[in-house]
Amino acid sequence: MCGIIGYTGYSQALPILLDGLSKLEYRGYDSAGISVFSKDQTHTTYRSAGKLHELKRLTERSKATGVSGLGHTRWATHGEANTINAHPHSDTYGNLSVVHNGIVENYLDLKQELTNKGHLFNSDTDSETIPHLIEHYMKNGASFEEATEKGASRIKGANAVVVMCNDQPDKIVAFRTGNAGGVIIGYGTNEMLVASDIPAILGYTNTISHLLPGELAILEPNSVEFKDRDGNSIEKEKTVLANDPISLAKGDYRHFMLKEICEQPNAIIASLMGRLSSEEGLFSSDDLNLTVKEIKKISKIMLAGMGTSLHAAMLARLWMERIAGIPSEWDNSSEFRYREPILDKNSLFISVSQSGETADTLAAMEEVKSKNISQITLCNYLNTQASRIADQTLQIRAGLEVGVAATKTFTCSLVTLYALAIYFGLQKETIEKNEAAKLIEELTRLPEMIGKILTNQSQYQKLASIYHNSSDFLFLGRGYNYPVALEGALKLKEVSYIHAEGYPAGEMKHGPISLIDESMPVVAMIPKDALYEKMLNTVNEAKSRGAIVIAIASESDDEIEQKVDHVIRVPDVSDSLSPIVNSVPLQLISYYFAVRRGCDVDQPRNLAKSVTVE
Repeated sequence: MCGIIGYTGYSQALPILLDGLSKLEYRGYDSAGISVFSKDQTHTTYRSAGKLHELKRLTERSKATGVSGLGHTRWATHGEANTINAHPHSDTYGNLSVVHNGIVENYLDLKQELTNKGHLFNSDTDSETIPHLIEHYMKNGASFEEATEKGASRIKGANAVVVMCNDQPDKIVAFRTGNAGGVIIGYGTNEMLVASDIPAILGYTNTISHLLPGELAILEPNSVEFKDRDGNSIEKEKTVLANDPISLAKGDYRHFMLKEICEQPNAIIASLMGRLSSEEGLFSSDDLNLTVKEIKKISKIMLAGMGTSLHAAMLARLWMERIAGIPSEWDNSSEFRYREPILDKNSLFISVSQSGETADTLAAMEEVKSKNISQITLCNYLNTQASRIADQTLQIRAGLEVGVAATKTFTCSLVTLYALAIYFGLQKETIEKNEAAKLIEELTRLPEMIGKILTNQSQYQKLASIYHNSSDFLFLGRGYNYPVALEGALKLKEVSYIHAEGYPAGEMKHGPISLIDESMPVVAMIPKDALYEKMLNTVNEAKSRGAIVIAIASESDDEIEQKVDHVIRVPDVSDSLSPIVNSVPLQLISYYFAVRRGCDVDQPRNLAKSVTVE
């Protein structure tokens, strides 16, 4: 998603802005730009399509000097991914510079209105309406701050905006409308920063404030003023972040994605740490503040997420029903609020979002909040928007994930949801303590099992060398492994650009089977579980039609090699934990296929780490 950084102080702004944008690269982007303001009331803007190194090359040719400025990495929504549409954008006379994250829903009306008043537009973006709108109010006598406030009041939709003006080069104005991506204000020593995400400003400060929807901030080197939507000054709390260094080094790994896949054993240990030893049966009071009485009252659980987080929600539904004994549903966050869901006062809403900033999930959470329904959110970072909406937050503790394709955040989300299902089951007495103890014991062996899977990666390289030119893949699973089939197909699409579809195996005869021929690889999740025989029938049907079958199979399965073309072995594990184990080979398949095809593994085209617009 779009990344924003702004700085005002007494140091040269250019290197600070470039450094901040580098730390935001993990969000995904297709163009980048910066504006540097000087004391002579002019500013220099650099913009380029493509990756950040293109922008850096521009600045090296003609370095701008100035002690304030703003920068942006853009993920295209309106207009092509090119230099003209890259941010920052300006007004007709080049007095303003604006960076924007979100969608101006009424931009066509605003653009027509401003064009009729003589404003000249250069780009195809909705973002360019913002500086022209502010320019309009300044031409009619408003000050820079007043014009920005008036402009903010006219903009519809979820937006985060940072504005600077030649007339006051050491001043930055930032505002939010709706649940756009976050705006973080950083307090430095004789300097102030603003950013869309915390990593951009770490290293300069660890003291921050969050700008809420409808709020505006005016930053100068030694001060900041906050205002509400009515223009009244307000006080904001400061949060001091843990000052741990963020390691962005790949180490011995070629890509962050592979590094993060291989970090999963340690990430799962971190996710479980302290959660398996509570006298109450998992989860310390610091993690979850629900009484036994409140848990026993839960009549229904609704789970929501997007993309990989949705697949985690789908699995959690099965665990909540089968382990905790609670009727559960899942829904795509972007669809949830449009279907008038039926929830009562004893319902529980669980949202899953690794970033805690996903716009559609935040909108679903706001809908639930308006109905006074209790909600828990899972995310990977502290102080996220999701955490501020939800009643309770469960940190998945995966650590920083730089690769756009979610890997360790997926498995850590699953581990956290699985532990939560056991906890609910204990409190509702749907499982006995000895049964819970067995589930927990197996959960503690998960890092070891995944570590074993990671030791033999040459088999994935071999598969990629044989099938990397395939145009289509089919992923099949049943029961717990149906959501994993969807996740495997999503990962392959995301990073290798191969068309792939995931299906419940029982659905194959109802349409997908017509696509199968000798050029179609089929990846089948076939662990030794209660549905093994049914999956074996599906594999036989695919083979009889010429399919190339790659089986993800249990170590104890002695007959599968005679039935399929390739076998990837995973440790024997219970039915309920098999989807977590089986997801790791699918991540490695997608990674090695992407590498073999020469794709940009860590930053796939058209994708963003955090999708902060609807």
